Amino acid sequence: MSTETPLRRSRLRWIPVRSGRSKVVAGLTALVVPLAAMVGLASPAAAAATATATYTKKSDWGSGFEGQWTVKNTGTTALSSWTIEWDFPSGTAAGSAWDANLTKSGNHYTAKNLAWNGNVAPGASISFGFNGTGSGSPTGCKLNGASCDGGPEVPGDNPPSAPGTPTTSDVTNTSVKLSWSAATDDKGVKNYDVLRDGAKVATVTGTTYTNTGLTAGTDYSYAVQARDTADQTGPVSGSVSVRTTGGGGGEQPGGDKVNLGYFTNWGVYGRNYHVKNLVTSGSAAKITHINYAFGNVQNGKCTIGDSYADYDKAYTADQSVDGVADTWDQPLRGNFNQLRKLKAKYPHIKVLWSFGGWTWSGGFPQAAQNPAAFAQSCYDLVEDPRWADVFDGIDLDWEYPNACGLTCDTSGPGALKKLSDATRAKFGSKNLVTAAITADGSNGGKIDATDYAGAAQSMDWYNVMTYDFFGAWAAKGPTAPHSPLTSYAGIPQQGFTSADAIAKLKAQGVPAKKLLLGIGFYGRGWTGVTQAAPGGTATGAAPGTYEAGIEDYKVLKNSCPTTGTVAGTAYAHCGTNWWSYDTPATIGSKMTWAKNQGLGGAFFWEFSGDTANGELVTAMDSGLK
Repeated sequence: MSTETPLRRSRLRWIPVRSGRSKVVAGLTALVVPLAAMVGLASPAAAAATATATYTKKSDWGSGFEGQWTVKNTGTTALSSWTIEWDFPSGTAAGSAWDANLTKSGNHYTAKNLAWNGNVAPGASISFGFNGTGSGSPTGCKLNGASCDGGPEVPGDNPPSAPGTPTTSDVTNTSVKLSWSAATDDKGVKNYDVLRDGAKVATVTGTTYTNTGLTAGTDYSYAVQARDTADQTGPVSGSVSVRTTGGGGGEQPGGDKVNLGYFTNWGVYGRNYHVKNLVTSGSAAKITHINYAFGNVQNGKCTIGDSYADYDKAYTADQSVDGVADTWDQPLRGNFNQLRKLKAKYPHIKVLWSFGGWTWSGGFPQAAQNPAAFAQSCYDLVEDPRWADVFDGIDLDWEYPNACGLTCDTSGPGALKKLSDATRAKFGSKNLVTAAITADGSNGGKIDATDYAGAAQSMDWYNVMTYDFFGAWAAKGPTAPHSPLTSYAGIPQQGFTSADAIAKLKAQGVPAKKLLLGIGFYGRGWTGVTQAAPGGTATGAAPGTYEAGIEDYKVLKNSCPTTGTVAGTAYAHCGTNWWSYDTPATIGSKMTWAKNQGLGGAFFWEFSGDTANGELVTAMDSGLK
């Protein structure tokens, strides 16, 4: 049966990655240097009313953040040294710092200049930074014993509180509207400074602001800071990131459609395919989502698939997304850290952790017996503080509920709905919850075995696996395209087409916008074939690089170029071998069909099958717009 082959399920492994720079995530777990270890620190100068210190949250990755203090000399004489003091609320802490000596006593922090940056000329500024954890903001700031606002503290007048983290709306190519909850102050809030990427762009009296004159398709970060009636500033709010629309010719990847690709953890081994390849191929700019495959399902719970590939493998600078090598002591390496770096470079990309697959679906029937426990285990793993910021949701790849895949399951037609409902309840509305599902549209086939319409109510979308319909598991043929879009005369099994699967799911009640069309970045083939057209006899599976009967597109396009098309896909006869696979041209036609059907977009299995310049990803992106 087409959808029962071990295609994408026969191998399983993973990859994480992290930044090695001292100013980023790698320093999160480092402790501040103990006071006793500090020697030769500069002494605080006398209180000066002609200098200010301002705080900015430079970045926030969910499990931590990068903070920055800036000292500015607003007077007419040079500062010979500086000392900044502040407090963090319980649950927020500063870790490793750079360009300053940082000590702490409880929740009170003191930062002093180093030997080389204590002197600050009139009008000049210096900055230092640190890694931190928690969501709080600094309070009680003092610079050289005086107010960080540049003057003595007003007796009996506390600075205002931090405003609420801004939210964004009405995002266009050139503008974004910001809204935030008001700060509080014992004498009253006068106005708010709006900070964009750490720099003040406006001062407003209300709690909304529309920033105009922006660049299309560009990422920005915003925060706000309140001023009281004495012009004292309070702590900076949390930051919010936003990407303006447009850019790149005014279009986003896939237009308004999903363009999702699978990244396999085991690809880092024999295939030597890494997250950086998404950048060098140009694919990262053309996709919207990544499914990271696979996590395991054991004893009814989500578990790690390949710990070495996922979060332990160390990357050298030339292998890393940002050109920075991993260090031995950083908290996170492997694919997860590389995906973190990829998202920093391409903030539009969302990453889902996919669990199950052909090989690892065996734990789903037990999971369906206690959906709440399953959902909790998945949430605890996906939201692990070490990598929670990497993932934007979860994908359930059960092959197949109440039907036969690698093994047969009899959990009932409602099992998938129970799991999807529990998973959605646990992950909430801010996370994506999706599933890869069968494309068996035959009468009484796998789609008929499960309540996909009911489960879809809790899903953002389904990845309909419209490939692997036919292959050399039928060793003697007949030869047939493994991913036919429509039926054709002589097709070996009625209902084994993309059109039949989509039609059946729609008829069952699944909204078209929750269906993604699947594309295989590989071909399936036979050997011992004399007939060029589909329907020929064979003697077995054609040789493949990793597995007989299957080969990457990037190989086939040169080793066995196409000789014809059938049912919306291509085939090739070279020597005694016969292959079927999709090309940029057939992908373009399939994307047009998907749009005409009102589908939510498309997805593909998997990145490493594409060419070095990502020509199949490009065809999908162009076709979806």
